[in-house]
Amino acid sequence: MNLLGKGKKVLLGNEAIARGALEADIDVATTYPGTPSSEIADTLSAVAVYLKKKNEEVPFYFQYSVNEKVALEFASASANCGLRALTCMKHVGVNVASDALMTYAYVGCTEGHVIVTADDPSCHSSQNEQDNRMYAKFAYLPMLEPSNPQEAKDMTVEAFEISEKLQLPMILRTTTRISHVRGVVELGELKMSRKTGKFEKNGMRVTVPDVARKLHPVLIEKMNEAKKISNKSKFNFIEDFGGDYGIITSGAGYNYAREAVDDLNLKCKILKIGMSYPLPDEKILNFLKNCNKIIVVEELEPFLEEHAKIIAEENGIDVEIYGKGFGELKRYYEYDPDIVYSSLAKFFGIEWKKKEKEINISPRPPVLCPGCPHRATYYAVKQVAPEDTIYPTDIGCYTLGLLPPYKTADFLLCMGSSIGSACGFSYATEQKVVAFIGDSTFYHAGLPALVNGIHHNHDFVAVILDNSTTAMTGHQPHPGNDIDGMGNPAISMNMENVVRGLGVKHVEVVDPRNIEETKEAIKRALEYKGLSVVISKAPCILLKRKMKKERVLYKINQEKCKKCKICIAKFSCPAFYFDNENIKINSALCTGCGVCVQICPFGAIEVEN
Repeated sequence: MNLLGKGKKVLLGNEAIARGALEADIDVATTYPGTPSSEIADTLSAVAVYLKKKNEEVPFYFQYSVNEKVALEFASASANCGLRALTCMKHVGVNVASDALMTYAYVGCTEGHVIVTADDPSCHSSQNEQDNRMYAKFAYLPMLEPSNPQEAKDMTVEAFEISEKLQLPMILRTTTRISHVRGVVELGELKMSRKTGKFEKNGMRVTVPDVARKLHPVLIEKMNEAKKISNKSKFNFIEDFGGDYGIITSGAGYNYAREAVDDLNLKCKILKIGMSYPLPDEKILNFLKNCNKIIVVEELEPFLEEHAKIIAEENGIDVEIYGKGFGELKRYYEYDPDIVYSSLAKFFGIEWKKKEKEINISPRPPVLCPGCPHRATYYAVKQVAPEDTIYPTDIGCYTLGLLPPYKTADFLLCMGSSIGSACGFSYATEQKVVAFIGDSTFYHAGLPALVNGIHHNHDFVAVILDNSTTAMTGHQPHPGNDIDGMGNPAISMNMENVVRGLGVKHVEVVDPRNIEETKEAIKRALEYKGLSVVISKAPCILLKRKMKKERVLYKINQEKCKKCKICIAKFSCPAFYFDNENIKINSALCTGCGVCVQICPFGAIEVEN
């Protein structure tokens, strides 16, 4: 297996973090999968399964937890029993974990615990662009921030050392560009061993007010020690290319700035920040003293910029510091070479023009896969629901219900919000409300909201789209599966039993690939007074394709086809296409689900012989 090799390997940023965790001899790894962090945990899961297949002992425990809060709680317990722990999640996952995180900073850990937050500038796969450097400052936790896969691996190893020295969990922050870039990584030595922890009681880990009051000043003192570490950190360094202009930068921004210095032949000094909290104030102060003019290149919030300006003001240093609002440096979206090159060219007063792109490729909008059971569910719902039905939706592939022709997504905040907001919509309006939520999302955050709806007798339909996996982030298992992330047998939750056990009286389970059955079930649910649940159960089509099951192919009988375009305009399966005036099926895309046969009113879709 590539990750267990020696020497140099080309690794994804996320794979490099996983390798760093193995080199640090982790004992426990927990996660709830979320892009752009998913490959970290998926890699560790693959290592565990690989070793099990070779009948070798797996030297660590790995878990796909039900959500990020539970993942952090599990790992925090391990890290307080003398076991090294890694917890990874996407940036919005930290919001879910934050209730535990804020107090965990007070309690601390006896062994190293690294918490990875993968931020997503430009919202490539997320509902917001929050900058989680703010969480480091908010929670009083040290943070490292890599710029390439080699640093990602090395910083992971170092983060465990810092965590243990301070007895604090350590945050490792990446962004989409760093998580998903590939680069050559010099591998270190692997010394993995299976260990058993032991919890030593000391009376200071139960944060009743009296204990919390005592722990808060201790936390502040730990951060003072962290600042000393930051000022000496090898990840905070200065590169001198002559001149008296300075660039302060970090993360992906450093890569673009560094390339611009070479390509534009800029005379300047670069302060590269790798430990971004607490910031190396002494190093920044000396840098400011040696520059006449400074520009800060960082994505999202002016985190470094504001701290640099504060240090300059407090120390009476008369230096111009530019950042957000200068050139193309904005507080939103990720940066790219054009943005950084043009801004630095303006800063240094030189001419630079963007190269015209030779090929203008139109962006491909995301679509539900051919054969996706969610498409069938949406089609059935739209056939029977009133025109003004409100559709709260949730986080997953099915969020694409937003797009025409389905338009089955009207409101979305976060994981589990479809059911929580459905409670509110059902009270605030007299319109019908149909909430959509996936199976993994339901277990993650939908359960408490459903309990709320049941207890208050709210009137809406919750459609649980059960495709037997956490599909959007890479088919990770969830509590509805009978195998866990290490390949071990697991207790599978029965969705219908769970819902009925909570107290829902009207529950139906349908196979959405049977359009008429699904339509009738949705009708009954809409007519029911109170909270009703329809479990739309069919496996993700990609699971079927992974298993390489034989598929039935379909074709259009052109003599029967009346060009009504229902298959394209209303059902909208990507396997259908126009060939001049005729509608045809692309056999390379068709998955053989057969749902289209049911929606054609003229029986023109037939099995291909």
